Amino acid sequence: MFKNRQAWIAWLLMPVFFSCATYHERVQSYYDGLRANNYQQANRVLVRNKLIQARRNRLLFYLERGSVAHLLHQYDTSNYYFNLADQFMEAPGSAWDIAVGTITNPMMQTYRGEDFERFMVHYYKALNYLYLHKPEDAIVEARRITLTNNAQKDKFNDKSSRYSQDAFSLIMQGLLYESQKDINNAFISYRNAADLYLRQPDHSYYGVPIPEQLEFDLLRTAAMMGFTDQVTYYEKQFNLRYKPEPALAGGELIVFVENGLAPYKKEDNYFFTLIKNEAGFFFTDNNNLRLPVDFSVGIDATNLSVKDIGLFRLALPSYVIRPLGNSQFETSVEGNVLNGQKIQDINYVAKNVLSERTLKEMSLALSRLLLKKLAEKQVKDKNDAAGSVLEIVNFLTEKADTRNWQSLPANIYYLRIPLKTGQQQVKLTSGGNLITTIDVVGNGGMQFYNYRKM
Repeated sequence: MFKNRQAWIAWLLMPVFFSCATYHERVQSYYDGLRANNYQQANRVLVRNKLIQARRNRLLFYLERGSVAHLLHQYDTSNYYFNLADQFMEAPGSAWDIAVGTITNPMMQTYRGEDFERFMVHYYKALNYLYLHKPEDAIVEARRITLTNNAQKDKFNDKSSRYSQDAFSLIMQGLLYESQKDINNAFISYRNAADLYLRQPDHSYYGVPIPEQLEFDLLRTAAMMGFTDQVTYYEKQFNLRYKPEPALAGGELIVFVENGLAPYKKEDNYFFTLIKNEAGFFFTDNNNLRLPVDFSVGIDATNLSVKDIGLFRLALPSYVIRPLGNSQFETSVEGNVLNGQKIQDINYVAKNVLSERTLKEMSLALSRLLLKKLAEKQVKDKNDAAGSVLEIVNFLTEKADTRNWQSLPANIYYLRIPLKTGQQQVKLTSGGNLITTIDVVGNGGMQFYNYRKM
């Protein structure tokens, strides 16, 4: 009789706690609209989707509303939502929220964003301000890039082996300063970005070789400031000779080509057992991976016994990289052809940042599961049937956090295009095929344009 009741309870709980569908699958129709370049339809689907508007997913709703409004050229609306996202990410998390994630699973916790997503908010907000003819606000965003990088440096003690700064955002910061003729700050930004590449053995930073354009911009702004020692130093670092060039009468067009869609997360399952040796308690799997128990989640070591604990099923996220089309981009203006240079690789950043923190997250997640196992045992000691029900509930609620800002581009290329004075057309091609024509008026200053290729 009671076994039947257990089955009924498990069956009733199943739709509440357990679903094989990942976040990506449950918001699929929105991403289908984006891939079809039907941004109006994507926006309508987004507004109707209740899952993404839940409090715990609200940040993703703000980020996606900001993205789709940007694609629709609704820059005021876009920044309205990106500002909400900004405020959301800066607000401290609550102890209750962490407790909910510990008791159930990380998907039930409030999503607070990946580190690289914070930098991408600055990028889109700055572009929106420029398109709204608010360069002062774009400069404010440039300054905030410094604050975000400083916070990231503090988070990882500025280790060169961790994602402790974002080179793309620093290059963007330099371009923003330069567009407002703040050459000194532009030089500092370019130098900070270049140093990130140079301290890596292969001069690549998270999937991006140091852009030749960055090398030239650093030398040029150093020369403009009269920093001859810096010119000499970085000429040696880059193994090139700086040759001054005359100022461009029509100015420049900075083109960003945003290619493809960022990776999405899927769920992977792993199985572990608890062991104890002279060094303490550890989790281990079939590959002899050994992770220490994290007692910070509230486990009492004095009551911990290996024989009381069975097998653990641990669900963790991993990224799925989506296929990309041609990633070669060129522009031509009156027969002069320029090749695009990669400036950001979100595919690489996302996958590697997740990998860097995986062991720590595995240890924490396993300790969270151990806490649940101990609770099951306590209940079972008093009531075996009730303990079995709790065991079923815990099994069903184990779920990886598969959320991320998935409408971001997979990677970004950029070009600095010299302009003549007056009206002209810039042709953007990929693999020899024309993808768009940009009408621009050379006015002597720096102008910005971003193109999205899904």
